[in-house]
Amino acid sequence: MQNHDLIPRLLPCPDRSFFLFGPRATGKSTWLKQVLPDALYLDLLNASLYLELTRDPHRLEALAGNRPAKSWIVLDEIQKAPALLDEVHRLMESRRLNFALCGSSARKLRRGGANLLAGRAITLNMEGFSAAELGDRFSLPFSLEWGLLPFVQEERHRAGDILEAYVNTYLKEEVREEGLVRSVPPFLRFLSVAGQLNGQMVNAYNIAREAEVPRSTVDTYFSILIDTLLGHFLPAWRPGVKVREVAHPKFYWFDPGVARAAAGLLRDPLDRSMKRTSLETLIFHELRVYNEISRKMRPLAYYRTAAGVEIDFIIETRKRQASKPPHLVAVEVKLSEKWDRTWENPMRALACLPGIKVERLFGVYTGKRVYHFEGVDILPLPDFLLALHRGDVF
Repeated sequence: MQNHDLIPRLLPCPDRSFFLFGPRATGKSTWLKQVLPDALYLDLLNASLYLELTRDPHRLEALAGNRPAKSWIVLDEIQKAPALLDEVHRLMESRRLNFALCGSSARKLRRGGANLLAGRAITLNMEGFSAAELGDRFSLPFSLEWGLLPFVQEERHRAGDILEAYVNTYLKEEVREEGLVRSVPPFLRFLSVAGQLNGQMVNAYNIAREAEVPRSTVDTYFSILIDTLLGHFLPAWRPGVKVREVAHPKFYWFDPGVARAAAGLLRDPLDRSMKRTSLETLIFHELRVYNEISRKMRPLAYYRTAAGVEIDFIIETRKRQASKPPHLVAVEVKLSEKWDRTWENPMRALACLPGIKVERLFGVYTGKRVYHFEGVDILPLPDFLLALHRGDVF
């Protein structure tokens, strides 16, 4: 495989200052060097630079030198020095410099009292490679098992070692050094449980019992994973107040390989249940990537009634208004070489509910045939991903 820094990313670079957040090792720094080759690049992982700028933030202007207005300055690992944002703000206003502010979490920035520049910088998010970025390099069997992190895709023969080191590095850099938890062993137990519950509804009481931690601690631990962008809650979509739904959110790790590493299952064969949730995780990842690069930013959810009827993904293409119903796209995902038409029933039932407008219904599976069954498009995974990134899904 080619080096991952040669694989073009789909995220467009803005023409104004921006924050770039994303989990560690997803290619943020590499992308910044590609799209802003002439920028002044300042990495706060450099200990001497970090100490210099935290002791005297005004040194940032001296480092900028005589660069003209609209010149770019990249500050990598910005979450390590929240106080620098005041100086960044001043230089944006007084000298009209553009800043790319990169980090793996906005948690410390917010806790440090930073206001994220009061809207003067837009926010972008970057995750691992998407199937569209990998193109012909994309392998579904490999990606379900090991995920889409750039280093994993680049060195596939070392995927297990890389993912094991990734989780250990995260614990060292994000948890221990940032002081996010008081004691690491309980957090380790939680990670193992959360890894095994990837793609499932969150029952905090059950997780607390399995991880042997207080119920309130589970909420804190999940907030750490969300803030450091290692996972995302997928809320339950509610068609209306008169319809009973199960309201617990689902939790998905940002990457199926990282979920497997957190669960401690890298050395065990991937069973069918985990393959199924890996497939859902991959689809959720692709939906988020397309949402980001297209800037459509449509709400994503899942649908499940009290009777247990479930649809994997609901994309709200238009929100409910006083005189207009919400518009939706529904996606059902199956790990199967053959499509069973009974799998369409939950989507068809949703489309019949009053007070909503369903625009498209998709079934996505691992077979090879395309079907069109009375308003439901059944697509093999590669066809669905092509349609998604063409803008044909939403």
